[in-house]
Amino acid sequence: MERRGAGRALLLMALAGSLAACGPRAAPVMSGLEPGAAFRNAALAAEPQWPDPDWWRGFNAPELDRLMQAAMAGNFDLAAAAARVRQADAQLRIAGATLLPNAGLDAGVTQSRSTAGSNFNRDRNSTSYDATLSASYEVDFWGRNRNLREAAAQDARARRFDQGTVLLTTEASIANTYFEVLAAREELRAQKENLAAARRILNVIRQQVNFGTATGLDLAQQEAVVAQQQAAIPALRQTAEQGVNALALLTGQPPATLTVATGRFDGLRVPAAAPGQPSDLLARRPDVLAAEANLAAANADVAAARAALLPTISLSLSGGFQSAALNTILRPEAQFFSLVGGLAQTIFDGGALRGQVSLSQAQAEELLVEYRRAIVQALSDTEDALVALRESTEGEGLRAEALSRAARAYDIAEAQLRAGTINVITLLNTQQTLFSARVSLVQARLARLRAAVALFRALGGGWQSI
Repeated sequence: MERRGAGRALLLMALAGSLAACGPRAAPVMSGLEPGAAFRNAALAAEPQWPDPDWWRGFNAPELDRLMQAAMAGNFDLAAAAARVRQADAQLRIAGATLLPNAGLDAGVTQSRSTAGSNFNRDRNSTSYDATLSASYEVDFWGRNRNLREAAAQDARARRFDQGTVLLTTEASIANTYFEVLAAREELRAQKENLAAARRILNVIRQQVNFGTATGLDLAQQEAVVAQQQAAIPALRQTAEQGVNALALLTGQPPATLTVATGRFDGLRVPAAAPGQPSDLLARRPDVLAAEANLAAANADVAAARAALLPTISLSLSGGFQSAALNTILRPEAQFFSLVGGLAQTIFDGGALRGQVSLSQAQAEELLVEYRRAIVQALSDTEDALVALRESTEGEGLRAEALSRAARAYDIAEAQLRAGTINVITLLNTQQTLFSARVSLVQARLARLRAAVALFRALGGGWQSI
């Protein structure tokens, strides 16, 4: 009879578990936004060209490749994001455990002593042995535990997408910082060329002053130009050194241990990239997918809060052996068995459960807004990057042409100054135009590189959903 009762109890528990499909369900995730058929600033005839996983290799900068590899191994943000993923996985296992029975084994020996009679001279000793196996199970009739597990699963997905966002941010930060270091070094080189040219002109004017063909004012003006060009050098050195320190932090190294080789700034290439459909972009952006997963988790929390308003059903099963002698503990008469079923319903809680439903709903509404924001932000980032890359590419070409013309004009002006056919004011204007053109070209090239990095980041980089 005991074995039959135990079999019926286990069957009842299995049947009750199959009823867990009843109850509130999480609402589907829908943004209600239409992303559009195409990007406004994308070339109409361009074929979609999504970034490769190692998109930065297209810049033709071996030093950048080395820095990226170092960051993958030592970046602190990436390590913290990976730890958050492991935490979310552990929370998922914890939430999933509520869907399974809880079983335990308890075995023990009890030694007791009592005094018999009224003269307190006769003691009685007794020993008992017992072994009990117990199991309890909360029947997830309304799906509360199932929805809590779904919320934990969606949260784990969101943390993985967050990890992808951190990866993209880290890669873009390293690329931008490296380009800024090269730009500062290139601008420093141009500034030294400006200083050398200004000093060369200063020597010419000094000679002319000695011969009486130039005035003390001409000399003072050129000395001011030399001082201005020299004063700009320390700030550029500072920018370059601080950029190296920033790269050390991004790669997780002490600044003293990191050296960044000088590369050719004008030798960098800008790899091609072009977006496809806006809907395809949203599937590549980890921040959008993270917002979607967070909303799905919130919807599951709403369903779980609603299920908590309904009665809870629990079953507990225990059985084992108990005997006064160890050698008889396995006999049939030493067996015992019990099955207890329970139903609980909250009668009055001051509105706490319904308040939890309202709270969960409001949180889901907030996350829906954030999901929509993430979608629009992704589309806006891509449009901005396309515009920036197009305009900065044209701007770099125009700056290069301006520098070529300024250099030619300066060469002519310097030759005429030596011949004494122009005044110093004309030379000063030509000189300042050349100096500004050199610096402007460096800044224009840096702006183009930044725009390219922004486009790769906006397109999701090489990150792929897993």
